[in-house]
Amino acid sequence: MASLSFLGAVGTVTGSRFLVRAGGSSVLVDCGLFQGLKALRLRNWEPLGVALDSIDAVVVTHAHIDHIGYLPRLVRGGFRGPIYATAATIDLAEIMLADAAHLQEEDAEYANRKGFSKHTPALPLFDTEDARATQKLFRALPLHQKVELGPGLSVRLRNAGHILGSATVELAIGGKRPHTAVFSGDLGRVDPPLHYPPEGYPEGADTIVVESTYGDRNHPPREQVLAELAKVLKGTFRRGGSVLVPSFAIDRTPGLLFALRGLIRAGEIPNVPVFVDSPLALRGLEIYRAHTELFDADVRALIARGEDPFDPGSLRIAATSDESRAINACRFPCVILSASGMATGGRVLHHLAQRLPEPRDTVLLVGFQAEGTRARSLATGANTVKIHGRYIGVRAEVKTLDGFSAHADSAEILSWLRTFGREPQTVFVAHGEPSASEALAASIRRELGFTAVVPRLFERVSLG
Repeated sequence: MASLSFLGAVGTVTGSRFLVRAGGSSVLVDCGLFQGLKALRLRNWEPLGVALDSIDAVVVTHAHIDHIGYLPRLVRGGFRGPIYATAATIDLAEIMLADAAHLQEEDAEYANRKGFSKHTPALPLFDTEDARATQKLFRALPLHQKVELGPGLSVRLRNAGHILGSATVELAIGGKRPHTAVFSGDLGRVDPPLHYPPEGYPEGADTIVVESTYGDRNHPPREQVLAELAKVLKGTFRRGGSVLVPSFAIDRTPGLLFALRGLIRAGEIPNVPVFVDSPLALRGLEIYRAHTELFDADVRALIARGEDPFDPGSLRIAATSDESRAINACRFPCVILSASGMATGGRVLHHLAQRLPEPRDTVLLVGFQAEGTRARSLATGANTVKIHGRYIGVRAEVKTLDGFSAHADSAEILSWLRTFGREPQTVFVAHGEPSASEALAASIRRELGFTAVVPRLFERVSLG
């Protein structure tokens, strides 16, 4: 009998890994890294829960590291099967995995130099060669095209509206008891600023695995979020300060540039310099510009007029380390977008070290902040944060704007589930902190009347 095993993204928002066995084939939907607390990160070193060389194929929903970051480890362990994803996801995955491998190698080198690793020598989880080998296994799968993964098992993708190239996954299991399982991956907003909203499933499904990152809350309307952004910026600029935004390199940076462009053109904020200081974000912008066919009609019309949706009018690019450090001399109103979004690493750390002690400046948090990250500490009112081995006092203003998240909120997830034309047998609620997952499951039961459960890590359930 077909089965579904939950190998990650249970009790946490990271480490998405769902294994489907059917018709003699084993298919992994997403293969991500655990992130955040050390206890979670250590799971990346533990066995997956299945022999790596027994997996026949992987289907990837999108290119965020918590959905693709374990792929090179899978390949290092012997996996040689196809990895299916949209073309845009494959392009983004190449730069994301290369960056992740570089960070792994840097961390191992630092541990060996400082001698604090319990293992000698300290080794990376995977390296650059593993990332390159992984990239060769990707196979582009256009939306709505069905591909056979094995006897009686096929896959089809639909737009998820989350980031460029993101998709929901539909696995169709044949045989005497046909069964359809749909995986939301990360579900996008009903009104994303750049992309089309998530597609529905009017024909329904038997099993649904849905994310719950914001399963216990709703986002404010976009107009309100833009007004709040303008208020934060103007307030900071009036006191002569700068705004530092720890920003996810993929999607959040393009989305923020698009928002800033709109506010500047509408006269809502002054045309101050906007720095993008993230090599990964800059490469991501190039890929976004190469896949304009995935933007919505309004953005494509803007591009057709010869306009750049990602240039607020005063864009400054920090491509080199010297250019990055030079931003420290900027003591006049400006906006700095730098990765990583959760302040776990990257160039944003030296900007935080410079800006956090300055009362005139603002640190603006614009996305989900996982437990155990510096950004979560800042969001919850920490007086100090540790950066590069020393504690930095927090005197800058710290603001949080949840409405910029690319994740659907509770109401939007319920709206997507309502598109299913028949009642599923079970909705499994994953990819969320426990309180968010439980809250969403309760809402699904109450509002839709569906059977909704929060699975346990490594739980295996029958399909059919």
